[in-house]
Amino acid sequence: MSSAVGTKRNVLGVMVDATDYERATAAIIDAASAGRPYAVTALAVHGVMEGVHDPSLGARLNSFELITPDGQPVRWALNLLHGAKLTDRVYGPTLTLRVVERAAELGLPIYLYGSTQPTLDKLIPALTEQFPALKIAGSEASKFRAVEPGEPEQIAARIRESGARIVLVGLGCPRQEIFTHAMRPHLSMPLLAVGAAFDYHSGGLRKPPVWMQRYALEWLWRLGLEPKRLWKRYVLLNPAYLGRLTAQRTGLWKATPRPAITDSPATFPV
Repeated sequence: MSSAVGTKRNVLGVMVDATDYERATAAIIDAASAGRPYAVTALAVHGVMEGVHDPSLGARLNSFELITPDGQPVRWALNLLHGAKLTDRVYGPTLTLRVVERAAELGLPIYLYGSTQPTLDKLIPALTEQFPALKIAGSEASKFRAVEPGEPEQIAARIRESGARIVLVGLGCPRQEIFTHAMRPHLSMPLLAVGAAFDYHSGGLRKPPVWMQRYALEWLWRLGLEPKRLWKRYVLLNPAYLGRLTAQRTGLWKATPRPAITDSPATFPV
């Protein structure tokens, strides 16, 4: 099967994979079939800029086995900086469905971690209706607090004992990336930080029109839905991203990637 290994490229100091849906899905399913730890996230502009502004997060992200270009501006950066010639992004919610579909075909159970209980209560029947063969081994909502002593081992035990082979994590960026990084040493299976996929596929968040997705205007759609929560993310981060991208492209800024760190932090969100 194909793999996304060897496709990492430097985007503002964050090592993003120049990959596509087929290769990304195959790499995740390969890891699940082999029972191998495998940290995955899909980053848009917001996620990349979080890694730029927070050195420790940037180092954690650079330890991920797979980071897909969730947003069109990240795909454009891979093409502009590295000649990746990507014709499409690898959008987290769509990647989620492709992985879930393949997991259902192969009989690989999944575990849902994060979001709220009402969202999970809608997400589980929505996924099983779309993929009748899908096995959902278990689920648990976010506690919306920091981890307590001994809790990582308890969470990992619940997931392992459920029989799950893939974990979907929906805690929002960057909490879900920090959780995924912290829990990877405890679980021999892929963990996918997929964020908005929980809200979109449960029906809790309306999807933007295809033309807005194609022209990198999803941020405008989401800003219209949640202006109070998201205005800083988009109004401040989008120009900063373009400025950094220009500086890296012209050589004014080296955008040196931070060395990857794999050790689990003392505290993280659960």
